[in-house]
Amino acid sequence: MAAPGVLLPLLLLLLVAWPGAAVRDSLLNTCMDAKHHKAEPGPEGQLYGQCSLWKDNACCTANTSLEAHRDQSYLYGFNWDHCGVMPPRCKRHFIQDTCLYECSPNLGPWIDQADTSWRRERILHVPLCREDCEQWWEDCRDAFTCKENWHKGWNWTSGTNRCPRGSLCRRFPAVFPSPAALCERVWSHSYRFTALGRASGRCIRLWWEPAEPNPNAAVARFYARGAAAPARSRLPVPAVLGLLLPAVWGVL
Repeated sequence: MAAPGVLLPLLLLLLVAWPGAAVRDSLLNTCMDAKHHKAEPGPEGQLYGQCSLWKDNACCTANTSLEAHRDQSYLYGFNWDHCGVMPPRCKRHFIQDTCLYECSPNLGPWIDQADTSWRRERILHVPLCREDCEQWWEDCRDAFTCKENWHKGWNWTSGTNRCPRGSLCRRFPAVFPSPAALCERVWSHSYRFTALGRASGRCIRLWWEPAEPNPNAAVARFYARGAAAPARSRLPVPAVLGLLLPAVWGVL
């Protein structure tokens, strides 16, 4: 029989170590609590188009992936062509961005609370790879928009987003003067521009070759290890005590 002087310090050690481990686990392979997300990630063999990268493990359904490719879908009623037709080379980046947001199970380290009617969680400051931001900005140089932050401030009286009264449609570089400005401002700092390249393994990629494994899983693990706050731990300390104390008292 183990002595109390041995078991009690071990129990305290477990309680100290548990929150960090629980946080790391809760940040991995998880879906946001948002409008169209599944409760848990899983295989979706029929994901459509650009969303197919996540077919092996996705937070989106096949129908969500299809709607992500429509110019004005039921997902959010958002119209990419609010300042004339958006060039296809630009639109494909916004579709890819939508696929990442809806489908990725690897955004846990950057999930934050959201106080809106249509979602309880959002992503904040996801570190995007430099090449992804730069290509996005370059391919949208000839597109037009009237707003810097696309999350709010639109005229929705028609049921879809229209430019607010008094705003002017301008080319993207006039609204977003740099790749960092585009990636960080367009969705209320959901993304963070980084100097990190795709080969670094330390930034989230919007796209990779379909034959390659999902590179973002390893990136999420790296950042989850550095998570300090137990905000998303799904098994709180009282529950841990309930599991451990009976075992301890049973051998005292």
